[in-house]
Parts: sequence; C-alpha cells; structure tokens
Amino acid sequence: MIVLGIESSCDDTSVAVYDSERGVLSNVVSSQLIHANFGGVYPEIAAREHTKNFLPVLDKALKDAKMSLKDVDAVACTFMPGLIVSLVVGVSAAKSLSFAAEKPLIPVHHIEAHIFANFLVKEIEYPFLALVVSGGHTELVLVKDFEDYVYIGGTLDDAVGEVFDKVARALDLGFPGGPFIDRLAQQGKEVIKFPRPLVSEKGENRFNFSFSGLKTAVIKEIRKGIYSKEDIAASFQNAIIETLLKKTLDACNEFNVNRVVIAGGVSANSKLREEVSKIKDIEFYYPPLYLCTDNAAMVAYTGYKRFVKYGKGVDLSFEAKARLRIDKFPQLLRDFHS
Repeated sequence: MIVLGIESSCDDTSVAVYDSERGVLSNVVSSQLIHANFGGVYPEIAAREHTKNFLPVLDKALKDAKMSLKDVDAVACTFMPGLIVSLVVGVSAAKSLSFAAEKPLIPVHHIEAHIFANFLVKEIEYPFLALVVSGGHTELVLVKDFEDYVYIGGTLDDAVGEVFDKVARALDLGFPGGPFIDRLAQQGKEVIKFPRPLVSEKGENRFNFSFSGLKTAVIKEIRKGIYSKEDIAASFQNAIIETLLKKTLDACNEFNVNRVVIAGGVSANSKLREEVSKIKDIEFYYPPLYLCTDNAAMVAYTGYKRFVKYGKGVDLSFEAKARLRIDKFPQLLRDFHS
C-alpha cells in the first residue's frame, strides 16, 4: 500500500510517500526560515508560506518517489493539533487531492505521528511510555497499542521547545533555539542550580510539567550579566533534561513499563540522548535526526496503520482542530465512523 502524507501543523511544509513494502520513498520538508526574523513562528506568515510552498513540495515528493498521484492508494494528513491557520492549508490540500484523485482520506494526530516516527526505524513492542517533547508539546503518554493511549501528564504552561526558543532569544542566539542552546551548552558547565519544577510533586501534578518559572529564572540571570552564555546554557539545559527524565522514570515505575519512546524536535537534543544512554533497565528509543522535527513521513506511516485498522478513510466533512489530546482522538474517529 502506498500512502501520501501531508504535514503542515506549524511552520514546516512537508509531503512524503510511504510504501508498506519498500518504506519511505520520499520525504520533502520545506522549512520557513523567515520566522528567524521574529524569534518565533508568526502564524499568519506561516499560513501564507504553506500556501506558497505546498505545490512545489508535493511535486518534488512525487518525483523523488518516481510516481504520480494515481499511483497513491490513500492520502494521510495531520488534522490536529497545531496552528489552526497552518493546519487548514494542509487539510484543504489533502481534501482536494482526496476528492480529485478519488483516494481515501486518513486523519492523523500530530502527537501520535511523532511517536510512531520511531517505528519507521524499528518496530517497538507494546506497551511503552512516550515522552513527547517539541516546540508546542511536552506530554507523557502510555501507549498500550495503536489507538489505545492513556494521557498521563503534560505541561501546565510553556512547552519545553518553546522555553528553549525563549531562552535562546534572551541570549540573542537565533531561532529555533534548541540547536543553538545544545551547541552552546557543550562549551559551558553548570554554575547555577536552576529549579527543577514539580520534580518532587506527589499530588495531582505528579506527572505534569511547568517550565514558565524556570524560564523566568534563567532570563533574570541573563540580565544580571554575571555568567557566560555558555554556562547559562549548560545550567539551563541540565535543569530541563533532569526534570524530563525524573518525571519519565517516575511514570515508568508507576505504570510498570520498561520501554520509553522519545519523540518530537527536542528528542534531537544531544544532552538528552547522552543521559538516557546511562540509564539501565529501561529501553529508550528515539528517531534519527531527520525524523525528530515535523515531517510527512511519520504522517504517511501513521496513516497507513490507521487505514489497515479501519479499511477506509473519512469523508470530507472531517474537520481540522487546533487542540485535541491524543487520547481523545481514537474516540473521535470511532464516533465519526459509527
């Protein structure tokens, strides 16, 4: 089966072709570098760039895969969550292609696509815990099976990637901030013990995250001008990674799982990968770098898994939504198909 995947949830326009027998045949990503001028994603500009970039990206993806639209068996697209103005562009394109080519339309949740990007490299045994860390998301999800998700916790304020971006902006490093902080931290050392938010929490926020206060503490130190950028970056990054891993390991113990999938753009962080390599008795998985950030290959693959399960797509009335938790998505599909 051949699935065309479309991803436009934020500022990357991506189209990919996945073949269930041969794997990923193409995965074209057009990144909107214009947002570096603003230190963050400007939604209206993102939507305009998606509109401008989609057809060239689609054309290249099909050419790279050495096929035409008529060779595709289904069209999969990220329907939620994300910037609604960006999602609408990709969803509209997917619906148009589905209608014009008479191909099934398969909706994909952005978070589950990130999680199952790992399966493009290696099949992972269920159940496992998913730590999703990106510019817009910080979530812990227990994955019992495909479409059987239990939401454990998430950020109460800023997402981890968002905090990387804001600290990088305060340090005048550039956008996106994650790679800049990662490289700079390798040249510094932890000279400030920044707070590890909620790591000792045993109540209702035991598996939730909160990074807004940490962000404020870091920016205050930057403004003091006492420590070098390298040392601040190292101190900040250590606080982030320690918080993520302590929460994750606590969840592993609570739910008796010994497999963890790390997904999303922050899964590319070298310090995070270094630290998980030191942890014994837990199997950690994370995707290759080209599958960490937003891409359509993960959407196409997840769409393939959904089509195998249902044997059909949805009709064109299925709508994009800016926000919907991953554990609510399977029920939405079941309600729609019933």
